[in-house]
Amino acid sequence: MKNIDVNISVPFPTPREAEIAYKVLSVDSEPRRSGIQKILVVDGNILNVKFSGEEARKVRVGLTSFFDSLTLVTQTMSEFGPPEPVYSHYN
Repeated sequence: MKNIDVNISVPFPTPREAEIAYKVLSVDSEPRRSGIQKILVVDGNILNVKFSGEEARKVRVGLTSFFDSLTLVTQTMSEFGPPEPVYSHYN
């Protein structure tokens, strides 16, 4: 059976915000029994996500869950404002 692949690109205002979203969304891997694979990659200010699976229904469920989480992440970032820049201090 052929895999169903879905590629999503989510633009963020800054690379820092894309990295924050990546760190939050990559914590939860897809359960092994789900039959789908999710790969997240940050490229500048773009979060690229690839879903792959053999059953359309399972891919749809994974996508729905991902978009629910993405909505929560973006609403939280919007509520608290842009992230502070990260500075390193060397003595």
